[in-house]
Amino acid sequence: MFPAFLNLTSRRVVVVGGGRVAAGKIDALVAAGADVTVIAPAITPEIEQRTVRLVRRAFEDADLDGAWWVVAAAPGDVNRQVLAAAESRRVFVNAVDDPVNATAYAGGVVRRDGVTVAISTDGRAPALAGLLREAFEAWLPSDLDAWMQASDEARTIWRERGVPMEDRRPQLLETLNRLYSKK
Repeated sequence: MFPAFLNLTSRRVVVVGGGRVAAGKIDALVAAGADVTVIAPAITPEIEQRTVRLVRRAFEDADLDGAWWVVAAAPGDVNRQVLAAAESRRVFVNAVDDPVNATAYAGGVVRRDGVTVAISTDGRAPALAGLLREAFEAWLPSDLDAWMQASDEARTIWRERGVPMEDRRPQLLETLNRLYSKK
């Protein structure tokens, strides 16, 4: 698997499925700035309250025209149809808990103070990814925002001074250590 983070700002994302599983994916997509369309014959009230476009009918292949990302949270036969339509359009599909019908896997994600850590099990063990996410969340320092600020300041200086990339990591470690020596 190739890990990547996607910039979905103002990009069309299609969620196929209108139930609880689909609802669980929508908040993160909206938070990422995606233009989300939900397609399903029945849509839960939880999804209806979200700021997304709703299409109340069965999925049609053309629903993926212009999409950048697809979440398939429907029964297996519908997810298979979504995958086939996505393949012909060269669009990645995250089929929730259905790795056979997926070309992308959304892992366990921790977001704090500008740092994002994602854990993948290649779609094989979503519950394990969730447990690992919880462990990473507990492990990350509570003052991570100070680390980010120090990193931003150091990066500005490195760019101004033309510090080579290979020299930056040891310098950052020294900078972060100084945060604690001041306390």
